[in-house]
Amino acid sequence: MTATPVTETQRVVIVGAGLAALYAALSLAPRPVLVISPGALGEGASSAFAQGGVAAAVGPGDSPAEHAADTARAGAGTVDPLVAGQVTAEALEHVLALAERGAPFDRTAEGGFVLSREAAHGRARVVRVKGDGAGRAIMTALIAVTRSTPSVQVLEGLIATGLETEGGRVTGLRLAAADGHSGEGVLRAPAVLLATGGVGGLYARTTNPGTIRGQGLGIAARAGAAVADAEFVQFHPTAIDCDADPLPLATEALRGEGAVLVDAEGRRFMPDIHPDAELAPRDVVARAVFAEWRAGRRPMLDTRAAIGEAIDTRFPTVTASCRALGIDPARAPIPVAAAAHYHMGGIAVGATGRSSLPGLWAIGEVSSTGLHGANRLASNGLLEALVYGRAAAHDIAGALGAPGAAPEAGFAPPPGEVAAPAEAVADLRRIMTEEVGVTRSGEGLRAALRGIAELEARTDSPVLRAMTAAATLIAAAALAREESRGGHYRTDFPAPDPARALRSRMTLAAAERIRAAALGEVAA
Repeated sequence: MTATPVTETQRVVIVGAGLAALYAALSLAPRPVLVISPGALGEGASSAFAQGGVAAAVGPGDSPAEHAADTARAGAGTVDPLVAGQVTAEALEHVLALAERGAPFDRTAEGGFVLSREAAHGRARVVRVKGDGAGRAIMTALIAVTRSTPSVQVLEGLIATGLETEGGRVTGLRLAAADGHSGEGVLRAPAVLLATGGVGGLYARTTNPGTIRGQGLGIAARAGAAVADAEFVQFHPTAIDCDADPLPLATEALRGEGAVLVDAEGRRFMPDIHPDAELAPRDVVARAVFAEWRAGRRPMLDTRAAIGEAIDTRFPTVTASCRALGIDPARAPIPVAAAAHYHMGGIAVGATGRSSLPGLWAIGEVSSTGLHGANRLASNGLLEALVYGRAAAHDIAGALGAPGAAPEAGFAPPPGEVAAPAEAVADLRRIMTEEVGVTRSGEGLRAALRGIAELEARTDSPVLRAMTAAATLIAAAALAREESRGGHYRTDFPAPDPARALRSRMTLAAAERIRAAALGEVAA
C-alpha cells in the first residue's frame, strides 16, 4: 500500500473561499495564511449568491437593540441573546470596513446607505448593492484585496476530505482534488479554520451552489466535533421555480418593496396566514408557498404593481434570471418554490469561533453560534460571517503567538479516486428533499435515516461519507425534536413545546445511535 503523502506548513489553513474565509484571512494579516478553495477564488461560494445584503442598524431611529430584538423574534425562542446583542452592536463597524475595502454599497444623494426592508425586520436595515447584487459585489471587492495581500496564499482546485487529529487535537487535514479524481494527501498545520458553507446542496431543490453539500460539517463531525441546532434548515420561499440546479433566487427585498405572493388564479394567500403577510418570518412564508406548490396552485411572486418596469434597474440580478427563463417580471408573475437556502445549525462554536476540538475553528454557515436560533433573520448571514471571521482571526493569532517563518506551501494530491458516486448523491438529495424538507414526520425521518445508512453501506468515498454524516445529523436531530419550531416543522408534532425552547447539541456518534434505532439495531 502506498503511504499517504504528508505536507507541513506553518500557515494558518482556512478551508473555504466565501465572505467568512476571505474576511478572516485579511483579518489575520500579516500572519501567513493558506486559503483552500475548491475552484477559482470566490466561485462556488454561497456568499456570491447572496442578493439581500448585510443587516445593520444604520438608518434614522434604528438601533442595535431593535435589530437584536428582531433577530430574537425571528429565531423562534432559541436565539442566544448575548450573541445577538454582540453581533448587532458590531454591524456598522463591519459595513464601514467593507466599504473601505471597495464594496460599492448603494448610497443616497447625501452619502448615506440605501436600505432595504426584508422579512421579519421591523424597519429597513439591509445595506445593499444595486438592489440585489450585494453578495457578488462584496466578494469581488474582497477577492481583489486578497489577491494583493502578500500574507495570503491561495491553493485552488482542492477540497478537504477529512481532519487529522492527535490526542483529541486537530493537527491538519486531508485534501484531494475538487473533482474527486485523486487520492488524499495530508496537510499538517498549526490551526485549521473551516468556512465551507452550509448544507443546501444536500437537497434536490436549493439556492446554494452545487459544491455546498455539508462536507465541512461532515468532516468535523466525523472527527468528533460537537454540532448544534442541526435540525434547523431554512427554506427560502421565493426561489424561482424552474429546472435549474441550483434554483435562481428572487430576493426577499422584492417583498420588502411591496411584491405579493399569489396563486395561479392571482389570489393573494399570505394575508390569511400571518398578519405580516409577505413579510412574515421566512419559515412561515416558506411553508405557505410549499403548501400552495404541493396543492398544484402554482405560487407566484407578483412584482408588477409594486415595482413594474423599474425592476430591470432596481433588481437586475432577478430580472436577468427571469429573462433567461423566458419570464418578463414587469409583465407577468414569477413562479416560485421553497428551496433549501441556509443552515442555522452547524459546528458548535463559542464567541470566537472555537469548536469543541482544540485546533479547529469554524465560521460562517458551517458553524452554529446561537445568532440565528430556529430561523435566521434575513441578511444576518453575511453579518455573522464578518463578525466571527474577525473574532476567529484574532483568537487564532492569540492562541498561536508570534508567527515564525512560513514559506508558501505546495500541495499535489496523489493518484486515486475519492469522488462521491453521482447516483448516490442524487439518491441522498432526493431522500433529504422528500423526508427532511419543509415539512417532516417521525415516520419520514426514520425512513430517511434508513436510506442514508444504506447509501453509506454502498460506498467508501470520503466525500460521500462527509455528506451522509451531515445528513444523518440533520435527520437525527429533527427526529429527536418532537415539536415544531422555526425552520423545523413536524406534521406529527405541529405545535411548539415551550419546554423545548432550547438549542440542541449532538455528536455524530449520538446521531448514529438514533439512526441505529431507526434501523431496528441495538446501539453499541
